[in-house]
Amino acid sequence: MADKADLDFTYTTIDKIFRLSMGETADYSGAKYDGDFSMSLEEAQKEKNRFITDSLNIDGESKVLDMACGWGPFSHFITKERGAISIGLTLSKGQAEACQKNGLNVFVKDCRYVKPEDFGTFDAIACIGGLEHFCSVEEWKEGNQEEVYSDFFRTLNDLLPKGGRFYMQTMTFSKNMIDFEELDVKAKKGSAAHVMALMVKEFPGSWLPYGPEMVIRNAEPNFKLISQSSGRLDYIETISQWRKKFRKFNLKKYWLYLSLVPKYVMDKEFRHQVAVFKISPNKICFEKEIMDHYRLVFEKI
Repeated sequence: MADKADLDFTYTTIDKIFRLSMGETADYSGAKYDGDFSMSLEEAQKEKNRFITDSLNIDGESKVLDMACGWGPFSHFITKERGAISIGLTLSKGQAEACQKNGLNVFVKDCRYVKPEDFGTFDAIACIGGLEHFCSVEEWKEGNQEEVYSDFFRTLNDLLPKGGRFYMQTMTFSKNMIDFEELDVKAKKGSAAHVMALMVKEFPGSWLPYGPEMVIRNAEPNFKLISQSSGRLDYIETISQWRKKFRKFNLKKYWLYLSLVPKYVMDKEFRHQVAVFKISPNKICFEKEIMDHYRLVFEKI
């Protein structure tokens, strides 16, 4: 799995840039347009959070675990809109501090190893984008990817009552994924080999599941699938809107961009890691159907 250092790069090093671009409770996962791209990004993100909340049957009496909570947009939604009790977990110190500053109950903790004695049990659990970081390239190469996911569902089983629901939103590899050996940052720009190599650099310690089937298979026998939908097209639009927000002028934000220039010039690995600001390798992966994006709702049997 991506360790704390990996996630601190992705979500802490440029934490302030994210928040200055997208707000204090920045929603850094695919929104839900359902084909209506006239919606604003904020409206589509709220629609996503409403969909998750309704899918998990969350109300004012619900106790909810927000795994890999990011800057807390889902926790913020369910506490403000539904009056639920939310506990959020992240491995990023920057995210946790930002959430706590904004009144959210968030801890720095690896959500794969949560036990009932840590926070008790929950009525519902959400993991929005977290699974993408659970399996490393090394674990995949060693043939342990399925075990990583099945272990995670055993953790969920201990935290939920019978009939309790779990929502997962995750990127997956899709039909045009290439062999790992073909990945090459020196390949033709925009090619599958190039953009997938950049994705590995951008998200160190992370390897995606091979389609939703891999996730669903490892949820058995304790969970049944309630609903499944692809958000690939929604994610393409989400990334397009993010790029506009990252580029929108803000003096403090652009000063932060300038502060990263020396590292960008001197550190080749860092240049690969921040390619997301330049060419959006994940957007290209969705467009070429190298990757897909799924919303999965499970119920404990």
